[in-house]
Amino acid sequence: MNTRPKPILFHSPNTRSSAARTLIEELGADVELRILNMKASEQRGAAYLAINPMGKVPALLHDGVLVTEQVALFIYLADLFPAAGLAPALDDPQRGAYLRWLVFYGSCFEPAVVDRYQKHTAEPVAMCPYGDFDTMFKTLTDQLAAGPYLLGKRFSAADVLWGTALEWTTAFGLIPKTPVIADYIERVISRPAVQRVKAEDERLAAAHAADVEKAAG
Repeated sequence: MNTRPKPILFHSPNTRSSAARTLIEELGADVELRILNMKASEQRGAAYLAINPMGKVPALLHDGVLVTEQVALFIYLADLFPAAGLAPALDDPQRGAYLRWLVFYGSCFEPAVVDRYQKHTAEPVAMCPYGDFDTMFKTLTDQLAAGPYLLGKRFSAADVLWGTALEWTTAFGLIPKTPVIADYIERVISRPAVQRVKAEDERLAAAHAADVEKAAG
């Protein structure tokens, strides 16, 4: 019998932690949620900074161990709840590709998108962690085009991460919404787990806004 305490996820609606919250729904995992009102700057309060000095969400506490950073949480949670089948096992031939696409998000995609949005001067390809934006983007879209998911026919935790991320990056015009990307987003965000989290985040966000307004008098 597993006597370890259940994980605690620190979450705030409509933030990066929404993807982690969605993964928990997909996993059917027994995880305690602790909600932070970022509109009230609760993530900058002493109580939360004692947990995560970066003052960011998501953050996960499990059995006294802190896990932060989106990709690390995805790897940790999907492995912690293997019955859901969202993470290839260590001896699964698809494990390498699965890890590749999870890490590609944080190490290549996000830095490239931020640099492009902020119009940073391009670094020499040899000095840039993602090479160049066009190569990074084609690498991603070629994989999505082979679909329907990043591991072919197999839906995984990597798709939860990428589907939610591509939805907001296209919504804000940070990357082009090509037909391949649009189709992939729709396959992911139409899933019941995604829709449940969206609805709950809307409720939480409205409640948080009302609390801030009430406190302001």
